[in-house]
Amino acid sequence: QVQLVESGGGSVQAGGFLRLSCAVSGYKYSNYYMGWFRQAPGKEREGVVHIDSLGRTNYADSVKGRFTISQDLAKNTLYLQMNSLKPEDTGMYYCAARDQWYSLRVPDPSEVGYWGQGTQVTVSS
Repeated sequence: QVQLVESGGGSVQAGGFLRLSCAVSGYKYSNYYMGWFRQAPGKEREGVVHIDSLGRTNYADSVKGRFTISQDLAKNTLYLQMNSLKPEDTGMYYCAARDQWYSLRVPDPSEVGYWGQGTQVTVSS
């Protein structure tokens, strides 16, 4: 059974940085999708950045140049380095995964197979 556990969230001032980690267990890593979503109160969950089994990445326009996704398969860990944080980056960040994903497109939240519990990121102005 796949389990995703996020850590690394916190409260920082604008311009600061955080690194989120997602520890993965039970994942098959077969034609997989992994990524990060975020959700602010009262708003829809939105994709932040994604990586597939071929290493292709896709960043939301709002985070390009500031966020970097990486993965350490040996440690079964996914990372999100967030630099130059802005107040609008505030939200609950979720690690997400899905196997047997053969499409080139990024899954909608409803198509995500597994979610982490979320870690809160708060950026003050």
